[in-house]
Amino acid sequence: MKFTALAFLFTASPAAAFAPAAKTFARTSSSIYASVEKEILTETKTKAPVFDEVCETTGVTFTRFMAEVAMLNPEISELTTLFGAIDTSCKAIADIVKRSQLPSSETLGLEGEVNIQGEDQKKLDVITNDLLKRALRFTGKIGVLASEEEDEPVDLANNKLSSTWKNKDLIVEETDKYVIVFDPLDGSSNVDAGIPTGTIIGIYEHDENCIVDGVDVDDSCLANTLQPGTKLVAACYCLYSSSTFFVLTLGNGVYMFTLDENIGEFVLSHPNVKIPESSKIISFNEANIERWDEPMRKTVNNWREGTGRSGERYSSRYIGSMVGDVHRTLLYGGVFGYPGDTKNVNGKLRLLYEGAPMSFIMEQAGGLSTTGTKRVMEITPEVVHQRVPIVMGSKNDIQEVIDAYADAAK
Repeated sequence: MKFTALAFLFTASPAAAFAPAAKTFARTSSSIYASVEKEILTETKTKAPVFDEVCETTGVTFTRFMAEVAMLNPEISELTTLFGAIDTSCKAIADIVKRSQLPSSETLGLEGEVNIQGEDQKKLDVITNDLLKRALRFTGKIGVLASEEEDEPVDLANNKLSSTWKNKDLIVEETDKYVIVFDPLDGSSNVDAGIPTGTIIGIYEHDENCIVDGVDVDDSCLANTLQPGTKLVAACYCLYSSSTFFVLTLGNGVYMFTLDENIGEFVLSHPNVKIPESSKIISFNEANIERWDEPMRKTVNNWREGTGRSGERYSSRYIGSMVGDVHRTLLYGGVFGYPGDTKNVNGKLRLLYEGAPMSFIMEQAGGLSTTGTKRVMEITPEVVHQRVPIVMGSKNDIQEVIDAYADAAK
C-alpha cells in the first residue's frame, strides 16, 4: 500500500495532472442500426459498474483504480485479482518484447510449429501464451480459457505445467467465475522488425452449469467460450510501443493507462476516452481492395477521392497490427478494418479474442464496429477460432459503411 501511495504522489506532481476529467459515467455506445444509445444498453447483457471521481483522475495508479472500482462494485471485486495478473503479465511481456532484439535473447524467429489457423508460430507467440496461461491459472478465478495459440481450450487443472504445454484438454477449474479469451501477441508477424505489438483479452462470466465432478465436460465447458460480445464483462488490450499502454473497459467507458517504468506502475493517462465522431484517416490493407465487396470497395474509394459523405479526402495509416491500428484510431478517430474478400470471405481477424473484445472497447469509446451488415458484438461464435470481417472506428464514418451495405441490399 505504501508503494501504491508513493506511486500516486510522485507520478504527476503538477496540480493539473490530478485534475478530474469531465464526469460522464453512462454507457456511450451507439446502436448500429438505429444509432440510439438505449438500444445498445438493452442489448449488452452485463451491468455497467459505478465509478467515482478517483476513477476519473489522471495520475492515479491502476492498482488504486481497481481498488476503488471493487469498493464501489463489490459484485465484480474478483476482477481485481484477475486484472492484477493481467497487469503483471503485460509488464513482463513488454520487457520480453523490448529485449527481443538483443542477440542474447534468442526469442526472435519461428518456433517451428504451426497453430490451428495454419500460421507459423513465432517463438514469442509461444512464450507469451505460456506466460499468460500461468499467470491467469493461479488467480483461482478462471473457469475456462481460450487462446489464439491453442487448438482448443486447454486443461490447466490436470496439466503438470510442462515447458512445452502439449496437453490439449479443456481448461477447467471447479470454483471459478470467469471465462477468459486472449490473443497473447497480436502483430507478432512484425515483431522481428520492431513494429508495435499487443495483447488482447476478453472476460466473460463463467456458466455455473459447467460441472466437472466425474463428468465429461468438454462440450458444456467449451460452450462457455462461445458467447457473443454483448456478454463481455470486461475487455482490455496492452500495446507495446514507444510506451506500454494498458487500455480497458468494464462496461462504463474506456480508460487508458501508461506504464511509468520508474515506479513500475500503470498510471491513468486518458480517462473516459472518446473517439472523434468523424475523421479523415483510414487503416486497411488496401492491397486487397479489388477483392472486397462492392459496397466496401466503393466507400473506401470515395474516401480516398474526397467524394464520400464528408467531402473530405482521407489519408491512409496502416501498421498491420490490430492493437496498434485500433489504438491510433481511438485517439485520432478514423476507420480500421479487415473486410472479407474473395480469398478470405470471413476476413482474417478472429471473432472471439480479437473482434469482440476490441469492438467492446470501440463501442464504449463512442465508436461503432460492424461486419458491414451486422453488429460484431451481437455475433455468437460457432467455433473458438471463427473469423469475422470487421470495420470499426468513428461513428459517422462507420455509419457510412453500414448505409452502403444497406443500399446495396435494396
